[in-house]
Amino acid sequence: MITKKALILGSSKGIGKSIRLKFEENNIQCECPTSHELDTASLKKIDKFFSKKREYDIVILNTGGPPAKDFYEIKLNEWEKYHHQLFLGFVKIFQKLKVNRNGYIFLISSHTVKSPEKKLVLSNTYRVALISLLKTLSSYFSKKNISTLSFALGPIKTQRLKKLVKNLRKFENKLPLRRAGEPEEISNLIFSIVDKNIKYINGTTINIDGGLSSYIFS
Repeated sequence: MITKKALILGSSKGIGKSIRLKFEENNIQCECPTSHELDTASLKKIDKFFSKKREYDIVILNTGGPPAKDFYEIKLNEWEKYHHQLFLGFVKIFQKLKVNRNGYIFLISSHTVKSPEKKLVLSNTYRVALISLLKTLSSYFSKKNISTLSFALGPIKTQRLKKLVKNLRKFENKLPLRRAGEPEEISNLIFSIVDKNIKYINGTTINIDGGLSSYIFS
C-alpha cells in the first residue's frame, strides 16, 4: 500500500491539529511546518521552504484569522499584514506547490465569505479573494484529477472562537444546534473524502455551519 503524504499548515492547534492527528492515526504521512519554517506572512520563508523538492498527495491550507475590528479602526499596516498572511502568501505557495495526480487541496475558510460580518472585514475581504483564486485554479488542477475544496466554516470550538466571543456558553445557546462545531467534525469529513476517494465534489465551497446561515443556495 502506497502511503499518502500531506502538507498541513497551522497544524499545532485547533482544526489543523485535529486533521493532523486524524491523518497520522490512519497512516498518512504528515509534513507540518512550524511558523518559523513556513509562514504565509513571509514570502522569504515560502521561497526557502519550497526551494527543496516537495510533492504532496493532500494539502491543507489553514491559517489564523485577523482580529475583529470596525472598518474605520483598521490601520493601513494591518491591511498590508493580512494581505500577505491571508492572500499573497498563498498566491506564492500555489506557484511553488507540487500536488501529485489524483490529489486533494482543502482550504479551511469561514462562512463569512458568503455572509460577511461587519466586525470581520479583514477576514471577509481576503478570504473571499483566496477562495476566488482557488476556484480559478481548480480548472488547472482538474486536468490532473486534483480535487479542490473550500470549507466555509461556522463557529468551531477553537481558541480563536473563544477570543472572538465574550461568553462562549451564552453564544452557543443562540446557535441552531445550541453548540459550536468540534474540530473533529471537520477532520473526520476531510479524512472520509480522501479515504473514500471522493473526487466529484470539486472546485466548490461547502458550508459547514450547523445551520447558522439563512440562505438557501450555498
